[in-house]
Amino acid sequence: MSGFWQSLAGMDWWMILEATGDTLLMTGLALLFTILIGLPLGVVLFLTGRGQMLENRALYGLLSICVNVLRSVPFLILLIVMIPLTRMLAGTSLGVAGSVPPLVASAAPFFARLVENALRELDPGVMEACQALGADSGQTVWWALLPEATTAIVAAVIVTAITLVGYSAMSGVIGGGGLGDLAVRFGYQRYQTDVMVVTVSILVVMVQLTQVFGDWLVVRLKRK
Repeated sequence: MSGFWQSLAGMDWWMILEATGDTLLMTGLALLFTILIGLPLGVVLFLTGRGQMLENRALYGLLSICVNVLRSVPFLILLIVMIPLTRMLAGTSLGVAGSVPPLVASAAPFFARLVENALRELDPGVMEACQALGADSGQTVWWALLPEATTAIVAAVIVTAITLVGYSAMSGVIGGGGLGDLAVRFGYQRYQTDVMVVTVSILVVMVQLTQVFGDWLVVRLKRK
């Protein structure tokens, strides 16, 4: 046990700090693009669904299939399959830049489904009231649906952020950078248990802090 604590004292903490920053960066960028893509996609899925304002079974079916396919592919496989596309988009398949496209491709469909479900749970009377006032689909979404579903959408963002933290660690298997890459290169390949313990502990703390902040924010929004 004393040897473990000595190894912690002699660890390269600057390397750990840099890897933590990379994980936060790739998670933050991926979450931003996930929201920018997933939120409109979720709204379109809702509006084109059965019995909704813009019902379109063909479009809904096509989007639903694409979302389901991307959600069903394991993230590690998606990382490998997307390497050529990632190189085209980011110029590299390694590091933070190379991790963001597959992270977004995996998380955006997941977030879109959460948004669609959040909108489905709203009282149908909200949409009916907007239609009675002569509002079009765009006005209904911006003035009524999204404001009413804000709490549920924020909760979905938190769930997605936590998922991205885990996915960002998996990207280390193919040199994606961050704590996952550190855990693979040092903790697994070089059998440095201390590095593995520290990286896993930091990831756990990240998830816990994100969840605590998310719970606090959701409670505040509900009170309003």
